[in-house]
Amino acid sequence: MTKDLKARLSKLQYEVTQNAGTERPFTGKFYREDREGDYRCICCDHILFDHTMKYDSGCGWPAFYTEHPKAGINKIRDTSHGMVRTEVRCGQCDAHLGHVFNDGPRDKSGIRYCINSASLSFRGEMG
Repeated sequence: MTKDLKARLSKLQYEVTQNAGTERPFTGKFYREDREGDYRCICCDHILFDHTMKYDSGCGWPAFYTEHPKAGINKIRDTSHGMVRTEVRCGQCDAHLGHVFNDGPRDKSGIRYCINSASLSFRGEMG
Protein backbone atom coordinates (compact mmCIF):
# COMPACT_ATOMS: atom_id res chain seq x y z
CA MET A 1 0.00 0.00 0.00
CA THR A 2 2.90 2.40 0.72
CA LYS A 3 4.08 2.21 -2.90
CA ASP A 4 0.55 2.90 -4.14
CA LEU A 5 0.21 5.89 -1.77
CA LYS A 6 3.56 7.34 -2.84
CA ALA A 7 2.42 7.20 -6.45
CA ARG A 8 -1.06 8.56 -5.77
CA LEU A 9 -0.46 11.28 -3.16
CA SER A 10 1.46 14.53 -3.40
CA LYS A 11 4.68 14.79 -1.39
CA LEU A 12 2.89 16.89 1.24
CA GLN A 13 -0.08 14.50 1.47
CA TYR A 14 2.29 11.57 1.91
CA GLU A 15 4.43 13.39 4.50
CA VAL A 16 1.37 14.39 6.54
CA THR A 17 -0.51 11.08 6.44
CA GLN A 18 2.37 8.61 6.64
CA ASN A 19 5.01 10.52 8.64
CA ALA A 20 2.76 12.59 10.93
CA GLY A 21 3.82 15.81 9.24
CA THR A 22 1.84 19.01 9.09
CA GLU A 23 1.08 21.69 6.56
CA ARG A 24 1.78 25.35 7.25
CA PRO A 25 -1.17 27.16 8.86
CA PHE A 26 -3.56 29.09 6.61
CA THR A 27 -2.30 27.27 3.48
CA GLY A 28 -4.50 24.17 3.23
CA LYS A 29 -7.09 24.03 0.48
CA PHE A 30 -9.94 23.15 2.88
CA TYR A 31 -9.15 25.77 5.52
CA ARG A 32 -11.81 28.15 4.13
CA GLU A 33 -14.01 25.51 2.43
CA ASP A 34 -17.69 26.21 3.11
CA ARG A 35 -19.55 24.07 0.58
CA GLU A 36 -21.87 21.30 1.73
CA GLY A 37 -20.37 17.84 1.63
CA ASP A 38 -18.24 15.22 3.34
CA TYR A 39 -14.57 15.26 4.34
CA ARG A 40 -12.86 11.91 3.80
CA CYS A 41 -9.45 10.36 4.35
CA ILE A 42 -7.21 11.12 1.37
CA CYS A 43 -5.66 7.64 1.66
CA CYS A 44 -8.69 5.35 1.90
CA ASP A 45 -11.81 7.53 1.30
CA HIS A 46 -13.22 6.71 4.76
CA ILE A 47 -15.70 9.35 5.96
CA LEU A 48 -14.34 11.52 8.78
CA PHE A 49 -16.47 14.70 9.00
CA ASP A 50 -19.25 16.54 7.21
CA HIS A 51 -19.75 20.23 6.56
CA THR A 52 -22.16 20.68 9.50
CA MET A 53 -19.31 19.81 11.91
CA LYS A 54 -16.86 22.36 10.50
CA TYR A 55 -16.33 25.80 11.99
CA ASP A 56 -13.87 28.69 11.72
CA SER A 57 -11.62 28.39 14.75
CA GLY A 58 -9.02 30.82 13.41
CA CYS A 59 -6.28 28.23 14.05
CA GLY A 60 -5.09 28.05 10.43
CA TRP A 61 -6.29 24.50 9.71
CA PRO A 62 -9.75 23.07 9.06
CA ALA A 63 -11.51 22.65 12.41
CA PHE A 64 -14.40 20.39 13.35
CA TYR A 65 -16.23 20.14 16.68
CA THR A 66 -17.05 16.44 16.34
CA GLU A 67 -16.38 13.50 14.04
CA HIS A 68 -18.83 11.67 11.80
CA PRO A 69 -20.57 8.79 13.66
CA LYS A 70 -18.97 6.29 11.25
CA ALA A 71 -15.45 7.80 11.44
CA GLY A 72 -14.07 5.86 14.41
CA ILE A 73 -11.09 8.23 14.60
CA ASN A 74 -8.23 6.86 16.71
CA LYS A 75 -6.82 9.14 19.41
CA ILE A 76 -3.20 8.66 20.47
CA ARG A 77 -1.11 10.45 23.11
CA ASP A 78 1.57 12.49 21.33
CA THR A 79 4.58 13.78 23.30
CA SER A 80 6.60 14.99 20.31
CA HIS A 81 7.79 18.59 20.02
CA GLY A 82 8.14 18.97 23.80
CA MET A 83 4.41 19.03 24.54
CA VAL A 84 1.56 16.65 25.27
CA ARG A 85 -1.16 16.52 22.63
CA THR A 86 -3.68 14.03 21.28
CA GLU A 87 -2.95 12.90 17.73
CA VAL A 88 -5.87 11.77 15.57
CA ARG A 89 -5.64 9.03 12.94
CA CYS A 90 -8.06 7.57 10.42
CA GLY A 91 -10.15 4.80 11.96
CA GLN A 92 -9.84 2.70 8.81
CA CYS A 93 -6.25 3.04 7.51
CA ASP A 94 -4.44 4.76 10.42
CA ALA A 95 -3.34 7.79 8.36
CA HIS A 96 -2.30 10.81 10.44
CA LEU A 97 -4.96 13.53 10.28
CA GLY A 98 -3.91 16.11 12.86
CA HIS A 99 -4.65 16.69 16.55
CA VAL A 100 -7.65 17.21 18.81
CA PHE A 101 -7.83 19.88 21.53
CA ASN A 102 -10.26 20.83 24.29
CA ASP A 103 -10.73 24.44 23.15
CA GLY A 104 -13.61 24.02 20.71
CA PRO A 105 -17.00 25.74 20.79
CA ARG A 106 -18.49 25.37 24.29
CA ASP A 107 -22.05 25.37 22.91
CA LYS A 108 -21.23 22.27 20.84
CA SER A 109 -18.72 19.74 22.20
CA GLY A 110 -15.87 21.87 23.53
CA ILE A 111 -13.61 19.88 21.17
CA ARG A 112 -11.54 21.13 18.23
CA TYR A 113 -10.33 18.60 15.69
CA CYS A 114 -7.45 20.48 14.03
CA ILE A 115 -7.03 18.63 10.73
CA ASN A 116 -4.52 18.99 7.90
CA SER A 117 -6.17 19.69 4.54
CA ALA A 118 -3.47 17.43 3.06
CA SER A 119 -5.03 14.45 4.86
CA LEU A 120 -8.50 15.14 3.47
CA SER A 121 -10.50 14.80 0.29
CA PHE A 122 -13.81 16.57 -0.13
CA ARG A 123 -16.94 15.16 -1.70
CA GLY A 124 -19.44 17.96 -2.30
CA GLU A 125 -23.18 17.42 -2.30
CA MET A 126 -24.59 16.68 -5.72
CA GLY A 127 -27.40 18.99 -6.88
